[in-house]
Amino acid sequence: MGLKPLALFVKHDGSSARAAVTCQYKCGNQCSHEVPNSSGGEYFRDIARAALSRRGVLRGTGMAVVAVGAGSLLAACSDDSSTATGGGSSTAGNGTAPAGTGFDAVPPNTDDALTVPAGYEQSVVIRWGDPVLEGAPAFDFDNQTPQAQEMQFGYNNDFAGLLPVEGRPNTFLLVVSHEYSTEPLMFRGYDAENPSLEQFQIALAAHGLSVVQVKGEPGSGRLTPEFGPQNRRITANTEFLVTGPAAGSAFLKTTADPTGTKVVGTLNNCSGGVTPWGTVLSGEENFNQYFGNTDSVTDPAAADRLKRYGFEGGASERLWERFDPRFDIAREPNEVHRFGYVVEVNPWDASSVPVKHTSLGRFKHEAATIYITDDGTVVAYSGDDEKFDYMYKFVSSRKKMDGNGQAAMRHNMTLLDAGTLYVAKFTGTAGDEIDGSGTLPSDGKFDGTGEWIPLLKTGEDGTGESFVDGMSAEEVAVFTRQAGDEVGATKMDRPEDFEPNPKTGKVYVALTNNNKRGTDGNPAADEMNPRNTNKNGQVLELDDDHAGTTFTWNLLLVCGDPQEADTYYGGFDKDAVSPISCPDNVAFDVHGNLWVSTDGNALGANDGLFSVVLDGDRRGETKQFLSVPVGAETCGPIVTEDRVLVSVQHPGELDDATIESPGSHWPGGGDSQPRPAVVAAWNPRGTIGA
Repeated sequence: MGLKPLALFVKHDGSSARAAVTCQYKCGNQCSHEVPNSSGGEYFRDIARAALSRRGVLRGTGMAVVAVGAGSLLAACSDDSSTATGGGSSTAGNGTAPAGTGFDAVPPNTDDALTVPAGYEQSVVIRWGDPVLEGAPAFDFDNQTPQAQEMQFGYNNDFAGLLPVEGRPNTFLLVVSHEYSTEPLMFRGYDAENPSLEQFQIALAAHGLSVVQVKGEPGSGRLTPEFGPQNRRITANTEFLVTGPAAGSAFLKTTADPTGTKVVGTLNNCSGGVTPWGTVLSGEENFNQYFGNTDSVTDPAAADRLKRYGFEGGASERLWERFDPRFDIAREPNEVHRFGYVVEVNPWDASSVPVKHTSLGRFKHEAATIYITDDGTVVAYSGDDEKFDYMYKFVSSRKKMDGNGQAAMRHNMTLLDAGTLYVAKFTGTAGDEIDGSGTLPSDGKFDGTGEWIPLLKTGEDGTGESFVDGMSAEEVAVFTRQAGDEVGATKMDRPEDFEPNPKTGKVYVALTNNNKRGTDGNPAADEMNPRNTNKNGQVLELDDDHAGTTFTWNLLLVCGDPQEADTYYGGFDKDAVSPISCPDNVAFDVHGNLWVSTDGNALGANDGLFSVVLDGDRRGETKQFLSVPVGAETCGPIVTEDRVLVSVQHPGELDDATIESPGSHWPGGGDSQPRPAVVAAWNPRGTIGA
């Protein structure tokens, strides 16, 4: 049966459904500000035109551009590329749901509830304020303290990782990031012009990450938190070690840290990844919004560097600079250079010092995810979540050490400290056919090739070598966006989460949206980003030479209302898909299906989690598995055979919501205040999607 969007939920105003209060506290209203990337690098359309004349030659010599779903160069890919061409024809498939997708799709809705497929069950795993450390007091909304929050689950959970505890069946470490604080909905009577010292201290402690042991139940997907030796809160007060080319740099030295090697705190931790060696990576994203008094900077070069990262104006939104000089650019101008990195945490040792890897560059990291090639080469992928910014990968020069001992962990936590950082440059094939309308090219697909341009090499001793003319290694590590500008990287529509498919090795990227594409003074649409004023986003598929410098690409999904001509669902019949908008995070199940969570559904319904078939005659079939409560965002999906976990971020965060009149009462119900939480859903009759 077709799953057409209800007319009630379809709007065409060119923007997502994210509330203004969310934009204000999550990203510092970046969408309403001038685009930081004003560089004059090559526009994708210019490259596409140049490539068009080569297209026939390439195909005539057998060097065909890989089409949507065509056989990969990787041995793990489909043996029969004819079943996954994903061309212009639409099909509803063979009538049999692929393994892992045999559930009844959840319809679009605006309910104040977490909705799962018929017959499935759900439960809250952990909520803001729940105890993480022994001795933590019970959560009391009206009597929260900094000391309590340091021991409790943080606010606005995003990434979630679930790591099995060896030797303890059905026991896991749950590692969750806490992206940002929304003070008006955390503190009764909050005065944005005059926050208190205690409110500042609570907000600091509500950021960071939580590590908590959870226990499963036989025959159920339920998970229950318990106190364990690894339980830990990492906050904006936790000390971090800096590694890589920027460690000890003059750009990182401050009054409190004249060595430039130790940073207090991590901020705006968005998505992340679990590494094959058992650690967790977390991306520091919209860190610029926490710092005040940018307008005090008079040096033109320094001012330009700040502007490129979205720093502007006087006082910050939260006014943290009133309480701590590290947030005052006028007093500590280098503190801003100490955020915007990939953070690595060893969750198995609660006393370990987490690391900031400057070798992976500094930008608004959505996440970092790992792929290991057959010869053991470690590759880390990361997107810079801002309009017209870039996609990156890091190829390590070191190999993973096997084993779970301390020596192996010490070595493996240095894997991201030596190697080469690259930025992506794309070439399309449709040329002048791309006109900003989202119309599918005449060959029935958006596709092309690309290359990874080297920016920075970090040696075994931690010193760097720059590949960017006019920039030192330290400058590339700290001002990575400018390095991408210099080499002409391709400007994308908010590249967010990357995820390599463990079965095929292909890499999938969520490109959330870009309402500035094609507007005055900004790049027009191109084949990679085929719509002007792009409100719904797309999902990219890369067939990457992981350790090398070339790739082919195609768009798996061009998201939005399936009834509109500017959408594409992998060639699948659009009358038989769930409408999806604003893809954010991606994950895989054991069958190799892609799962996509959304942020800011521009079709008007609540955000959700969707399965997407990648192979065979049902390629592109998109089904909604769950929807989150009103005002919430779906984050950090984990999909196993036993359960699906999602982080429900900012429930009830609506523009007219107040503490006296909450926008949601989830998850407590009644007249309770909304609380961000991690939720598990499962099939009591068997495995997920059975």
